[in-house]
Amino acid sequence: MQSIQRAAQNKFEAQCRVLINLGFHMSIKREDVICIIPARGGSKGLPGKNIKLIGNEPLISRPIRHAIESRVIGTVLVTTDSDEIAQIAKKSGAIVPFIRPSNLAEDLTTTEDALRHALVTYEQMAGKKFELAVFLTATDIFRNPEWIKEGIIKMENNPKLESVFSGHATHKNFWEEQDDGSWKRIKDWMAGYSSRQIRRHVVREDTGLMCVSRAWLWREGRRIGDNIDIIVNEDDFTSIDIHHEEDLRLANEAVKIRSNV
Repeated sequence: MQSIQRAAQNKFEAQCRVLINLGFHMSIKREDVICIIPARGGSKGLPGKNIKLIGNEPLISRPIRHAIESRVIGTVLVTTDSDEIAQIAKKSGAIVPFIRPSNLAEDLTTTEDALRHALVTYEQMAGKKFELAVFLTATDIFRNPEWIKEGIIKMENNPKLESVFSGHATHKNFWEEQDDGSWKRIKDWMAGYSSRQIRRHVVREDTGLMCVSRAWLWREGRRIGDNIDIIVNEDDFTSIDIHHEEDLRLANEAVKIRSNV
């Protein structure tokens, strides 16, 4: 059953790419789509990480570039508490219409709080409400900009969908510690071992790579809804998430390997 579902998804995603190559015109207008990229100045693991360089490009500039390259987003907004990040973001093509309040840029501030504040604040400033909201992060760098367009096409074709995001397929087994200290597989079928090529897989949620949601969800303080679809990839490089110096070094080496990213 899973292989049939996967085949159907592959077929749909191939159709999406055909539409993209043919110059597909969205019924949802670009001006009704906003991309919000959170990037605070403070970082304990890697100070100043959002302006560190990948090649010759600051981290914050990459998701801005990807959002613009998708050609489906009308507003690319960076929410930050840092004047330095704000200046780089503006030079890279984003708007920074306000500096995020310090109480929303703390270590324990949730992404949901930052996204809600940015969306609601800018909607009040602009005097309009957006239909779709796209979330990208600066620390997830191995993103295909076409995923953004594919996600929006999926949302258009299925009005019941609340969110579409990127996910990485893995054939690894996962265990969860129980209250009594014992360990249990998260799925019973993981007890059966077989070749990776035919084995069932689970998907790791990677909303930082790409997530598009109905904007009303963000206004409610929710990043994603319950009725979702996933654009599945098998690119192991998508596991690289930059939060420490070693992550940054690894990312730079990976970019050299994947020179077309």
